[in-house]
Amino acid sequence: MAEIVNLRQARKQRDRDRKEAEASANRIRFGRRKDETAVEDARRALEDRRLEGHRRDDGGDGRE
Repeated sequence: MAEIVNLRQARKQRDRDRKEAEASANRIRFGRRKDETAVEDARRALEDRRLEGHRRDDGGDGRE
């Protein structure tokens, strides 16, 4: 015999699970310590400086 499911409770549980997954992802993205954030910012700034250092200067408007 099939199991009887209360759709209201199933919907609420589905929503809770979805919110918990989103919260977990946000904890990973935004839940860093100050020193970890500083290291990441410094690494990103170094990469930007390296990229700018390799930029060619064609002398103006970008047309040849």
